[in-house]
Amino acid sequence: MAQLPGILRSLAWDHTGPPAVVDRLDDAMPAITTVPMATPVLALLEGSPHTGPWTLRWTSAGHPPPLLLTQDGQERYLEAGQGLLLGTPPGTGGGSRPNATEPLPPGSTLLLCTDGLIEVPGSDLDTGLARLRRHALALAHEPLDTLCDQLPARMPPGSTDDVALLALRLPSP
Repeated sequence: MAQLPGILRSLAWDHTGPPAVVDRLDDAMPAITTVPMATPVLALLEGSPHTGPWTLRWTSAGHPPPLLLTQDGQERYLEAGQGLLLGTPPGTGGGSRPNATEPLPPGSTLLLCTDGLIEVPGSDLDTGLARLRRHALALAHEPLDTLCDQLPARMPPGSTDDVALLALRLPSP
């Protein structure tokens, strides 16, 4: 699994746009790795670093969807870019991966996490996503370091998978 991030970085440097890069990684996996399946998300944040407007472009290969929390207390999963796992047999997916684009409001927080944060044995994925949404919304106005420390602590124990959390907060106007 450790081989994939380096290959993905190389492909991203060589190509433009998230879906094409992830499709190329899917094509390359059986030839240059021993990884049978993987669930990456590749996202690109576009916009002026300090003033915006900001746009997120992404594609996902079976990865949990990004969670967007806005300053006014709204939250939603960004599910438009969801595609099949890398390594899914040819002909199963029906073409290129989906590409999604979403304008991000000033002051919003974007959360990306691995499935280890939301999957707990004996519980379904929808329950884990709802739990993450509820706890993230309760912590949305906290500083990012507090949110990132407390969010995993609020999730139930029992996951046997690794946990990674990436949080990004856009400047307010």
